[in-house]
Amino acid sequence: MNIESFQSEKTRNQELAMVNESNQTIVSVVIPTRNRPQIVARGVTSALNQTLQSIEVIVIIDGPDQETVNVLSQIIDPRLRVIELSKNVGPSGARNTGVREAKSAWIAFLDDDDEWLPQKLERQLEVANSSHYDFPVVASRFISQTPKGDLICPRRLPNISEPLSEYLFARNSFFKGEGCIQTSTIFVKKELVQKMPLEEKFYRHEDWEWLLRVTAMEGVGVEFVPEPMAIWHSDMGIKRLSNINEWQYSLDWIRSTRNLVTPKAYSGFITTIITPSASLVGDWKAFFPLLGESIRWGNPRPIDIFLYLTMWLFPQQLRQQIRSVFLKKPKI
Repeated sequence: MNIESFQSEKTRNQELAMVNESNQTIVSVVIPTRNRPQIVARGVTSALNQTLQSIEVIVIIDGPDQETVNVLSQIIDPRLRVIELSKNVGPSGARNTGVREAKSAWIAFLDDDDEWLPQKLERQLEVANSSHYDFPVVASRFISQTPKGDLICPRRLPNISEPLSEYLFARNSFFKGEGCIQTSTIFVKKELVQKMPLEEKFYRHEDWEWLLRVTAMEGVGVEFVPEPMAIWHSDMGIKRLSNINEWQYSLDWIRSTRNLVTPKAYSGFITTIITPSASLVGDWKAFFPLLGESIRWGNPRPIDIFLYLTMWLFPQQLRQQIRSVFLKKPKI
């Protein structure tokens, strides 16, 4: 038996012991959804097909949506629970509801338009159990599926003592996907989310805001499974909140979150998140105000200025073509 097989068998034995002792599931999967029945069914199936079988899958239908109820009723598995909300509360409110309903000590978030690879929960449980943090936030790499091919993200993992805000927003290379934590890879203790729920007033960037808040708490730290464990369907014609082009909202968000990010990260967010949205819609009146915002409240580096100008002067399609030529998948 090789080392990987031994570790996998050890994890399964630990799982069986925990189930026998507590007669409870180990992980609660929380999936918020609304009006995307076929897509969420795909995500649910990927969760139920995990090698870690002692789980429950909680789908929170965020408001009246009978079609989704009908589709999910066709999935016959006692581990699936479907909760219908009487009104729309948004992604954070739906996730918080799922956490409150969860029976397990561990929570794994899954967006309805994403999928998991079979060993995702098993590998994250291994990393979580071996972590020196009291409250580890375990993420993983993921496969970003685009019309032009698949990419493995993030290209690098956080450095020791690197502020999380800089890892997420301060790019050190010319291409995106360098540092990121995707919501569908987040695996945490239920106790942590109960202590620090997601902020329900945000309908975008709520995952980043939550990560920045919890990682500032004592005993909390980010861990990574280095292999890709999820599939993110990027730019496949799926309407997702992260694709909505509202650069002013993002600017208001980073202003409200300025106390949680470093000046370097503040400038990076304006350069890599806000500027592409503003330039995409040709909102040139934002050119100097955004640059001034970055200088006044941030700490822009030469690469930030270069990227800022690039976002404005070169069309998105051209940038994507250049990226596809030069970007290579990381070795794992």
